[in-house]
Amino acid sequence: MENMLTTLDRIEEDTAVLLVRDEESVKINIPLFLLPAESKEGDVLDITIDRDVHETEDTKERVSSLLEKLKNKNLGMK
Repeated sequence: MENMLTTLDRIEEDTAVLLVRDEESVKINIPLFLLPAESKEGDVLDITIDRDVHETEDTKERVSSLLEKLKNKNLGMK
């Protein structure tokens, strides 16, 4: 799990521009609707990023299954 503090630098239309506090040259652009409703320029926001190993494996399995179905379908067309 990675936590980072950011500052809401500005809002450009429907996009929030966040600056990473430890490295303010790093900008993160995210859709405005993902921020808490009361967020405003100058607010400090705590962001957490987690890697979901279980969901990653499920996705790999689903994609593999779909690719296998496509291969089998293409073989049947020859």
